[in-house]
Amino acid sequence: MIDDPPLLTIRRHIDRPDRSFVDGFAGVSTSFIVDAMAGRGALDSRIKPLPGTPSRFVGTALPCLNGPADNLALCAAVALCAPGDVLVAATDGFSGCAVVGDLLLGIAKNRGAAGFVTDGLLRDLTDIQALSFPAFATGVSPNSPARNGPGTVGLPVVCGGLPVAAGDIVVGDPDGVVIVPRAEIGAVLAGLAAVRASEAKMLKAVQGGLKEPGFMAAILASDRVRYVDE
Repeated sequence: MIDDPPLLTIRRHIDRPDRSFVDGFAGVSTSFIVDAMAGRGALDSRIKPLPGTPSRFVGTALPCLNGPADNLALCAAVALCAPGDVLVAATDGFSGCAVVGDLLLGIAKNRGAAGFVTDGLLRDLTDIQALSFPAFATGVSPNSPARNGPGTVGLPVVCGGLPVAAGDIVVGDPDGVVIVPRAEIGAVLAGLAAVRASEAKMLKAVQGGLKEPGFMAAILASDRVRYVDE
């Protein structure tokens, strides 16, 4: 037998990165960021912007962990979020009901939040569309949650298959959501320069009529390929 946990466990003091680092990711596609992170960093591919809502954002992660059919932790996170925060609501992928609707997201917008991400569901799609607030989720359901706890705010969570910690940078666009761990922000920003240059060079070649990826000619001519023509 274990003791009942507290309703909420909250870390109030969040070490957020300097705004200049966050701004360094503004307007950068998630695919470029993933390439600068050696091909990884994206959340579960089912997490996408709700139809009719803004599909791009960048901000600092404020994670919260919510139990099944419960959003007490998210309510607390909204009450504590700072301008520029992205609320990351982990639900362990629960799909029995929504974790949030338009009213709570409206409060988050009023507090200056940059966006919302969950591995669960949302509700009130039409009203969320009217908010013009970035909301990324795996889907929509009219079912509503309770507010019972337990839950956590500001502590590390796993959302969409990846760990997310307070102070990480979160970037969303139509392709999905990418998490840049705080400890890697500088290295990823530095790597983006090389990614941009490589992409620009390849795009110019494609627009100039390139007929095959540059590396394929050597592979096709090598002894690593066996042809079985008849």
